[in-house]
Amino acid sequence: MERVDADTRLPEDSNAFALVERAAASRGSTTRFLAAYSTTRPSVLPSSLQISIVTHRPDEKLLERCLRKLALAIGAAREDGALRTVHLALIDNSEDREVADRVMTLGKMRFSDSGVHVTYLNGHANIGYGSAHNLVLHGTGSDYHLVLNPDVELAPDSLANAVRWLDGHEDVGALAPLVLGPDGTREYLCKRYPAIFDLFLRGFAPRPLQALFRKRLYRYEMRDMMDVEPPRDVIGIPALSGAFMLAKRVAIDSTGGFDPRYFLYFEDFDWSVRLNRITKTAYVPSVQIGHHGGGAAKKGMKHVYYFVKSGLRFYRLHGWKWF
Repeated sequence: MERVDADTRLPEDSNAFALVERAAASRGSTTRFLAAYSTTRPSVLPSSLQISIVTHRPDEKLLERCLRKLALAIGAAREDGALRTVHLALIDNSEDREVADRVMTLGKMRFSDSGVHVTYLNGHANIGYGSAHNLVLHGTGSDYHLVLNPDVELAPDSLANAVRWLDGHEDVGALAPLVLGPDGTREYLCKRYPAIFDLFLRGFAPRPLQALFRKRLYRYEMRDMMDVEPPRDVIGIPALSGAFMLAKRVAIDSTGGFDPRYFLYFEDFDWSVRLNRITKTAYVPSVQIGHHGGGAAKKGMKHVYYFVKSGLRFYRLHGWKWF
């Protein structure tokens, strides 16, 4: 499949670099973690995979579908020889014992006798999306880690294709998939570095105003790189979505994973910026998922508050872009 490079020029900000270098300093010098990407290594197939799913009062029908499709994709990847061992962590932030019990019941129904080791974490406070994933991002020793939303359905060959693709591209540390909405239409979760005006248009502007700036929004969503035939890989994605992020162990250890100061929203964009400082990221259309998510503005004022608060932190760290 053809491969192209996207423009990944990002605003440089001393605070952003400081975050990355502090993470690196805890594991060695900046030079060493950058060098990890240029060292030729043999194939690690079949690989080990850790998966984390964070729930908060989830739609149980969607969660059941997510786990069912995940189990099928794991089975297919094992048969393909791409995966060896798989660990799944179901982390519930609901602060409700009954909700946590139902999440565990769904996990046990789907993965009992599957050979997948499942860990259930609950009973803690709602610590936020990124912090919950961080509970299992570190110290597992797995070759790859998949951050997955509970409203995502994997295509049967998605994990096999994703792991094999990353195994064959030693210069890439994380990838994003092609995404389809509930009605089968394309969703564009990969983004260029966000301008505040773009976020306003997508989240809050009325449809007539969005229509006036359609070309601008399409460019922000990288449609110029992704709406092509035949489909092609795109190297250099400024902002990946936390709905599905598959990352190599070295990329996680070199960046520290999610920044826990983001409670909700922008934690995936922040991590994407830091990933792009030390490795490459990619959009790989042979990896496909279905997505049932929605924007912050559709979820009420509390989510709008979290979105604005996290957005302010993101721009202070990585540089303001108004238009």
